[in-house]
Amino acid sequence: MVFTPFVLNGLRLRNRFIRAAAFEGMTQGGRPTEELVEYHRAVAAGGVAMTTVAYAAVSASARTYDHQLSMVRSDVLPELRRLTRIVHSEGAAAAIQLGHCGSFANPAVTGQRTIGPSRVLNTYGLSVPRPMSEHDISNVADDFARAAVLSRSAGFDAIEIHAGHGYLISQFLSPHTNRRRDQWGGSLENRFRFAALVMQRVREAVGSSYPLLVKMNLRDGFEGGLELDEAVEVARMFEQEGADALVLSGGFVSKTPMYVMRGEVPFDDFYAGQTSTAKKLGILLMGKVLIKAFPYRDNYFLEDSRRVRAAVKVPLVQVGGLRKLDDMERICGQEGFELLALARPLIAEPDLVDRMQRGETTASRCEPCNRCVGIMDKGPIRCPLLEERTREGAA
Repeated sequence: MVFTPFVLNGLRLRNRFIRAAAFEGMTQGGRPTEELVEYHRAVAAGGVAMTTVAYAAVSASARTYDHQLSMVRSDVLPELRRLTRIVHSEGAAAAIQLGHCGSFANPAVTGQRTIGPSRVLNTYGLSVPRPMSEHDISNVADDFARAAVLSRSAGFDAIEIHAGHGYLISQFLSPHTNRRRDQWGGSLENRFRFAALVMQRVREAVGSSYPLLVKMNLRDGFEGGLELDEAVEVARMFEQEGADALVLSGGFVSKTPMYVMRGEVPFDDFYAGQTSTAKKLGILLMGKVLIKAFPYRDNYFLEDSRRVRAAVKVPLVQVGGLRKLDDMERICGQEGFELLALARPLIAEPDLVDRMQRGETTASRCEPCNRCVGIMDKGPIRCPLLEERTREGAA
């Protein structure tokens, strides 16, 4: 089942595997690098149906790191066109994730004060955002639309709207960060209004026949955040707004950053990756308080995802703890999920899909040590554990 083709709003995918939009850290000064191109070429050559370029910022105010892709300017087009052309030459489709990090943005990178739905402390960057005005809300929705047009022009076959993990759209959806008392806050319908506006502007910009995926939270992962019952309704709303597929994830960067990954918390790598003395000190003193660990188990989002599967007809992308081929076959067959998104397994083994299809392996060698996440701040993302084992084997 997992090696059979699937058609997503007219886009033919050669199998059911997507390279998830895991941040690569391979963009410098907002521009793609040759390293980013080669990374996605290798994953495409390794057998996935579609590879997703992670977190492209739609606004000047939307970046957390200098090594995040900026979709504000058109001079990134030549590099992105080369990336999509090379991915296509390997037989895979190319998607791009568009997002705005809201209160998570880094003023040192953006040169601006952070924005968000409400004045709520962001513990990730120790900042308090400026509540967005009606003008801000409309402008950011337009930014998503402009970035979508640029993405299509660059040759991307699909777009993923980032509406999860506590980024700006997720901040509007979450009762923790959305304390507004106007039409953009309060009830779930009001909290969804910004997401709906973004969807409408993007769909108007790219047309009805262009594949549009949405990454959304099943749960924020902490008391007072978005919970599963509301998430099921959010999924229905995204379906009504014309999403072609939903990527079902969870977690909130400023509160539960490890909820999306599960497993070990790589404090040593987090510490080594910081260039700021203050942040290093913060990790030493408060890291184990602020960064909660969540136990790993295979397919850890599946139980919650079943609730969404029962509520919507739109194709669903299962993510989180996908390691064993037998489980993946069951999820796409018996469980009724159309697509599978892999992140850490493909960081460790870009050719994993091909090797499974050839019968050379039935499971990923990736372990939930999360060291790849620990080095993300400095980039580029890679698998330190596999590198160490390779060096030991060669010694």
